[in-house]
Amino acid sequence: MSREILLLADALAREKNVDLEVVFGALESALAHATKKRLTEDAEVRVEIDRKTGDYKAFRRWEVLPDEAGLEHPDHQYLLSEAQEINPDIKIGEFIEEPLEAVEFGRIGAQAAKQVILQKIRDAEREQVLNDFLARNETMVTGTIKRMDRGNAIVESGRIEGWLARDQMIPKENLRVGDRVRAYLLRIERGGRGPQLVLSRTAPEFIMALFGMEVPEIDEGLIEIKAAARDPGMRAKIAVKSNDPRIDPQGTCIGVRGTRVTAVTNELCGERVDIVLWSPDPAQFVINALAPAEVSSIVVDEEKHSMDVVVDEENLANAIGRGGQNVRLASELTGWTINIMTVDEADQKHEQEATSIRDLFMEKLDVDEDVADVLVQEGFSTLEEVAYVPLNEMLEIEAFDADTVNELRARARNALLTAAIAREETVESNPDLMSLDGMDTDTAALLQSKGVATTEDLADLAVDELVELTGMDEERAKQLIMTARAPMLAASGE
Repeated sequence: MSREILLLADALAREKNVDLEVVFGALESALAHATKKRLTEDAEVRVEIDRKTGDYKAFRRWEVLPDEAGLEHPDHQYLLSEAQEINPDIKIGEFIEEPLEAVEFGRIGAQAAKQVILQKIRDAEREQVLNDFLARNETMVTGTIKRMDRGNAIVESGRIEGWLARDQMIPKENLRVGDRVRAYLLRIERGGRGPQLVLSRTAPEFIMALFGMEVPEIDEGLIEIKAAARDPGMRAKIAVKSNDPRIDPQGTCIGVRGTRVTAVTNELCGERVDIVLWSPDPAQFVINALAPAEVSSIVVDEEKHSMDVVVDEENLANAIGRGGQNVRLASELTGWTINIMTVDEADQKHEQEATSIRDLFMEKLDVDEDVADVLVQEGFSTLEEVAYVPLNEMLEIEAFDADTVNELRARARNALLTAAIAREETVESNPDLMSLDGMDTDTAALLQSKGVATTEDLADLAVDELVELTGMDEERAKQLIMTARAPMLAASGE
């Protein structure tokens, strides 16, 4: 029988074009399955086939768990203390094994064993086909709709299948069985049915891949698509950059008489595509992305990662777009929050900000309105700027002499010091938040001023709520919240 096993393994490996080791693994699983059926307990069985002789051995085995874990399945688990009585060198996660009498290969004959072997080989075949596909670095999948399942499409591409969910189809398209379809490979999911491609026709990457197919200059690296944003089936924006000064990236992507962009639009069920010139200057990039609207002025807020874009009344509708579509896509394309406003609205906002800063200076520096106005007009907006801007820059202000400048700087520093001491006292009076890893005094004081006084309060917040309260980045907000929740999760055993 040993020789029979070797011959069978070799024949299956050749017939199914899979690795010989995969076949041996399938045979071992089948033998283990048949051996386990002879036992009354819920045992775990391992079979080992000698790759050279074809001889095989069977073992019953028990996994070693920590003593504090307890036994959920006593038939195939041991606690560490018990296992060490059998093997003093055993470690957690290892197995204690006991030889079993293996079933004879000639008596397996059971359909279940045969199915185990065939299923393992089918899985290996699918995995091999998938690996061959991935080795080609393809992100675009072209195939035929094999069947529809509750509005979702199963796409057959060669010997692999893809899953195109209803929400990943362009809203107004009506795909049917037998249709040829293109889609972008979002990810690969491995489930009970083996690996499956998860596809999308709504992802921004899909339109980038389509232009890559239509525009040879992109494939050659002469043009780059830096970003894309879509309202599937309605409108899209892509940002393009030329790596060759002789090439116009927008014109190249449009093509002669619009042939290239039309081919993409047709694939996307008439989705209108704006081709935007990318710029390393964020403000210029936003201006380009808002086309065809003309921008009067723009104010960048680095801290909030937002821009106030001022347009005149005639351009307001174009800048916003139907249902806010144009500004929304421009924001997604550039990664900046864009606030569209008219000239009057911008003037009103500027006046409100100036008034707020003027009041701050009058209160904290103990100066009259005229002095505060001069500081505002000279571009000062915070106490830190007054306290630490280079002395020679402040001396250039005509309205101030050297004594006034020095006095203002001293008052600003004293105000900052007083505020810092107050923050520390606030935090020291309630040290709970400061016990968290990653917390600092300023953040703790800010949270307490917003009503978040304890780690429990912080743990109850959502990430977006913490970002809105503090202005911190999303990653840090997530880390702080998870740190605050850790003791509760540990207590619940999660």
